[in-house]
Formats: sequence, C-alpha cells, structure tokens
Amino acid sequence: MTTHTKGTAELTTAMAISGTLGIFVVESGADPFTVVFFRCVFGALALGLYCLARGYLKAPSAEGLRAMGLTGKAAGLAVLGGVFIVFNWVFLFDAIERTSIGVATVVYHTQPFYVVLLGALLFRERITADKTGWLVIAFGGLVLVSGIGPSALTGGGRDGYLLGLGAALLAALFYAFATLAIKRIEGVRPHVIALVQALVGIPLLLPFADLAGSADLGAGWAWLAGLGAIHTGLMYILMYSAYQKLPLQRIAVLIFVYPAVALLADWAVYGHAITLTQLLGLPLIAAATLGVTLGRRLPLPRARKNKGYVKAC
Repeated sequence: MTTHTKGTAELTTAMAISGTLGIFVVESGADPFTVVFFRCVFGALALGLYCLARGYLKAPSAEGLRAMGLTGKAAGLAVLGGVFIVFNWVFLFDAIERTSIGVATVVYHTQPFYVVLLGALLFRERITADKTGWLVIAFGGLVLVSGIGPSALTGGGRDGYLLGLGAALLAALFYAFATLAIKRIEGVRPHVIALVQALVGIPLLLPFADLAGSADLGAGWAWLAGLGAIHTGLMYILMYSAYQKLPLQRIAVLIFVYPAVALLADWAVYGHAITLTQLLGLPLIAAATLGVTLGRRLPLPRARKNKGYVKAC
C-alpha cells in the first residue's frame, strides 16, 4: 500500500466517523454543554493514552514542556485554540438539536470562508476577485441548503430553526478562529495540540455541564464515551496521520465525505430527507469550498496587461 493510498484510507475513515457524530450527540440525550464537557473528558483520556504510548508526552516540568514545544507563544496559542474549538463544538451540537444533523453539518462547512474573511480583517490578507466570487457562490448555496423560506421567516417553520442556523454559522466562525490560532503554532505535534484542546474544555465547561442530570442518562453514557474515544481520539489520530501523507488537493476533496455521510446518516436513522432545493445548494457550497481551498480561478473578465504599445485612435 502506497503512502497516498494509506493516507486516503485514513482520511476517508476519519471523515466517515465525523459524519456519524450527530447521531451520538442526539442519542446521548444530554444538552450541548454537557455533551461537549464529557467529550473533552473522554477525548482527553483517549488522546492522552495515545500520546503517552507514542512517547509524545514529557515530564510535567519546564524542561518537559520545552521538549514538547509547549512554552511561551505556542502554549498560549494552543490554549486559545482550545477555547475556540470547544465553543465551536457547543454551537455545532446546539445547531444539530435545533435543525437536523444534515443541515447543521452542511452549513457548518462554510468554515473556509470565515478563514478568508478573518485573514483579511486581522492580518490584512488581500481578498481577490476570485475569492469574492467563490464567497458569493457559497452564500447562494447556503441559502438553498438552509431551507429558509417564508414559513421559517414568519415563525411558521420548526421552532428555533433560524437560531439553529445561526448556531451552525457561529460554530464555523469559532472553528475558523481556532484554525488561525493553531496555524501559528510551530514545533508541537498536532496530537498534543488536540490533547491540550480537550484538557482546556474540562475546566472551561465544568460550570455549565449538568452533572446532576447526567446521572440519569443511562445508555447515553455509552454515546458520550463514544464521542470522546471515537470522534475525538480515533478520529483525530487518523486525520492527523493522513494530513502528513496527502497533498492539499486530495485533502480538500476527501473532507466532503463528512457532510455526505452526515446527510446519509440523518436520512437513514431519523428520516430527515434533504429536499430538492437543498440538494441544489450542496454542489455550490462544495465547489466554492474547493475553489477557495485550492486557489482556483473563476472565469471572470480580467483587465488585459499592457503589452508595451499604445493602440492608435
């Protein structure tokens, strides 16, 4: 098996696992804050054991932290990224409860456009005409997929549906903030960064988690443990391993296994079939996301370069 083939199999598996995340959230029966709290607890345990087995963790001392690269700026960015990623999970899980697994997941995949916009606002990165065009296309796809119509806007739709769409967009925004923070970390293994993120979430969400109510979850505990061990531990291990083996072009394409599986799972388990209008929006978001991620150019009219002569009038 070649390196690319192995990486493709790993990332496809990781994205397929991600696509079932919504089922675990719904079946746990807990509120979003409690779900994320226990995802952090079980996820930190799974990632901690993996990092320990691979020798990624050092003694809890100044020298140990330096050996892992977790000092100064890197440590601060890892913690900040953890805050963003944890609230990204909270808003995503809230969106799933208010809308559906499929709609929340697709809307959530507007993350790359937030990265572009935040890069322009915070770091003065130039937004080209092509990126602007892709943003417009993605917005059109988002409107179609969200299913916003007169009934939803006038309150005749499902209760909290618009709030759910807003939560999905906020989740994508927090993910973009986390991405910008993590991209500036150097010399730290991604698995250690993921472990730090999970550890940050435990004290951060403890005041909001319903620990008393969680005692009555019953079978919900198995779903919570699965979110931590499978969707945080195993998924991140596979995903980061694949990232080291694959070019950006293949990663950008395979990431869409996630929303595809989420839509299929939502239909198979809960009977939430996607409408024709929503189906029309999916390729728009997919194409726009790939266009931004891979830097593709749109067929836009462009100014001709001066060839060094002046046309006679």
